[in-house]
Amino acid sequence: MKSFLSTVISVTLVAVSLSSIAAQPRLDLLGEAVSAPSSARTITINPDTKYVNVVGGETIKFVVGDKTFGWAFNGPVRSFDLARVAPAGVLNRHVMAYIATNPDDLGGSDAGGMGHSK
Repeated sequence: MKSFLSTVISVTLVAVSLSSIAAQPRLDLLGEAVSAPSSARTITINPDTKYVNVVGGETIKFVVGDKTFGWAFNGPVRSFDLARVAPAGVLNRHVMAYIATNPDDLGGSDAGGMGHSK
């Protein structure tokens, strides 16, 4: 009976692991790594940071301690764990990125170019 129970538990754990892997969007849908340009908006991630808010199309320079990395949020995904895209050893914990739709991508009545200034 013990062997049967161990097998059932093992199969269940494998199934749960596979379903969580399948739920993760492909990396190419999250955007793309870029060198951390000084002209990009900078977000500092400290030990208390649980999430960051960005806008689709933005390029962000992330500062984590004495390390930096850049990410262009140009994919269709609206949220993901930044640890998936940070270089190895830079972000060793979960920090969610929430990506708002860029108002310029919505079309609307602002087609004349007035509105958002940079």
